[in-house]
Amino acid sequence: MSTQNDPQPVQRESAAMATSVTVDTGGGAWIGLDRAPPEIATERGVGTRKLWWITTGALLALAVAAGVTLRVTRASKPLTPLADQHNIPLVSTFVPGVRPVNTEVMVTGSISARHDLPIGDGGQAERIVAVYAQVGDLVRRGQILAQLDDSVLKPQVAELAAALAKAQAQAALAAAEYRRAVAIGPNGGLSAQNVEQLQAAAAISAANTKMVAAQLRQKRAELALTRIVAPVAGTVLTRTAEVGQVASPGGPPLFTLEDENRVELIGQVAEQDLASLKVGQPAQVYLIGYPRPFPGHIWLLGATVDTQNRLGQVRIALAPNPALRPGAFAHAVISESHAERPVVPQTAVMTDSKGSYVFIVNRRNIVVRQPVQLGGVLASGVVIAKGLTGQERVVTLAGGFLQGGEKVQVAPAGPAHS
Repeated sequence: MSTQNDPQPVQRESAAMATSVTVDTGGGAWIGLDRAPPEIATERGVGTRKLWWITTGALLALAVAAGVTLRVTRASKPLTPLADQHNIPLVSTFVPGVRPVNTEVMVTGSISARHDLPIGDGGQAERIVAVYAQVGDLVRRGQILAQLDDSVLKPQVAELAAALAKAQAQAALAAAEYRRAVAIGPNGGLSAQNVEQLQAAAAISAANTKMVAAQLRQKRAELALTRIVAPVAGTVLTRTAEVGQVASPGGPPLFTLEDENRVELIGQVAEQDLASLKVGQPAQVYLIGYPRPFPGHIWLLGATVDTQNRLGQVRIALAPNPALRPGAFAHAVISESHAERPVVPQTAVMTDSKGSYVFIVNRRNIVVRQPVQLGGVLASGVVIAKGLTGQERVVTLAGGFLQGGEKVQVAPAGPAHS
């Protein structure tokens, strides 16, 4: 065979490899290859041919995936936002019922004298020359606590006393002369004018006597004010009087006296507890460092409630005791009588500017806000003094996320609390 026909087999193989490949991409697009790449027409392109088929397969897979994604996207529905989904909340409720409770009201405050009597200088400004009482002393009524300088008033009192004696003597003489003139009368040689003059002299002497007597009483009263005395029996709480100090009217008190050793606890109590207290209720008062309580009773309830902290005042009278020092911190426990009351978990009670309340669920499963009055706290929950009968379905948890008028689903009730 001549050498001119050698290239023909190669050309037939190359022609056989020239084919057309079409691919459906799913979107209506076609890819055509009318000629094979030049590398395929060579006899040494076996590895290159495999690479070409891998590339073609990858392009085909991507086209199919794009078509499937497009069809799924067109067929899918838009998602509903969570805010547009109306889900009814599920809540747990509890029917408390009623049971006998003996609630205790806690009162905190401080010991104070029931009546503080400030004692000061009621006379003229004088220097203190002696002090006879100290803080903590028990004094009797009328006992001298301090002595002011009386060196000026004493001579004045003595002078007025002498003037009074002189005036009394002159008044007695004038009165005697007038009586004699009346007895003699006109037959004794006295005219009516002389009798009237003697009568006027007697009246003037009597008036002068009264005036001097009044001046003497005033000076004696001023002299008495130089002695600072206890107006009642009691205990000296404070003392500011010192020897050499000038005491003046209107100045700070020289002593503070506890009236007849009567002390009390002035405490603060929550507004809802104040309504359940009554005058005369017994109380047990505890002091720091004393294991045993001091008995007392409520003798006064405050007429107002503080608008800032919603606390009212309670005053508990106590028997005299040296341990009950005014100013000491104390707390009291006031026991209330037994009563049938609902008791709910503490998580069920909420409070805002309008007061305490709970959420209850009515027969239509609608949440209703119910105002309540608290009656104390027990280990098992909160005592409801007013606002519930005990037969309501009370929301026990997640009440802070609910609103009045909201519809809810009620979870199956658990065992009732004992």
